Amino acid sequence: MAEPIVLYHLSDIHFGLQDDRALAWVEDCIRRERPDAICVTGDLTMRARHREYRAANAWIGKLGPPVTVEVGNHDMPYFNLWERFTDPYRRFREIKGLLERELGLPGLAIVPLKTTTRAQWRFPWSNGWVRDEALDETLAAIDRQPPGTRVLVTAHHPLTERAPNGKLLTINGTRAMEELARRGVLAILTGHVHDAFDIVQPTPAGPLRMIGAGTLSKRIRSTPPGFNRLTIDGDSVSVSVRNLEHVPTPAMQIGAVPENALPPREPGEPVAPVHAVPVEDPPVH
Repeated sequence: MAEPIVLYHLSDIHFGLQDDRALAWVEDCIRRERPDAICVTGDLTMRARHREYRAANAWIGKLGPPVTVEVGNHDMPYFNLWERFTDPYRRFREIKGLLERELGLPGLAIVPLKTTTRAQWRFPWSNGWVRDEALDETLAAIDRQPPGTRVLVTAHHPLTERAPNGKLLTINGTRAMEELARRGVLAILTGHVHDAFDIVQPTPAGPLRMIGAGTLSKRIRSTPPGFNRLTIDGDSVSVSVRNLEHVPTPAMQIGAVPENALPPREPGEPVAPVHAVPVEDPPVH
């Protein structure tokens, strides 16, 4: 029987506003536990500054295990609008020499899905949009896998298309969820909202599990900085939300995807962990 696979699922590190204490702790966890791979689901930087990417490159380069990073809305130029419109992923592409674009582990494939765009017809531009061509690329990568391969999909934005109040969140997310469920993926791993979650979403093609990681930055929302430790054993995926405050996993996970990633706390307000409630862009390469 194959050995279980251990993944670290990190997100929203935001170099430029990173939590150095949390990153040192993550490095120590990696040295001690030696995960098989590390997935970072977007927002590696705060404003896509060159110095932020240099810091991110240095940190990733010393981790050891294979790393894959998905592009987040913060990873495109914020101040240089000319570059944002003409070559929005140039700075992000510069780190690909350190990364594995698609991770292949024994019997398991980790396939990316791009949910960012350089601009949108609505505000804020930080929200997600699964372009048809991006979804087609992901589905084709899944369909190329050998029969019996288990698949995890990584993206930045949760695929929830509408908030309970009807507000539009991730455009085309409903179709994306249905297509991923139709292919029987184990889960989609995302970030963006700065709190962890583990939600099963019904679709016409069956259920889709959505697993979100919190943040390792100073932009905390309602839970302390942390990351997900995933154990894949056969078709089972177990999630432990690791954090410096030793808050139990159920208390770290929110019960529904919020509308945005901005921290709702007032400056100086202490973090109070929430309790789970039942519940045409160019390619990056």
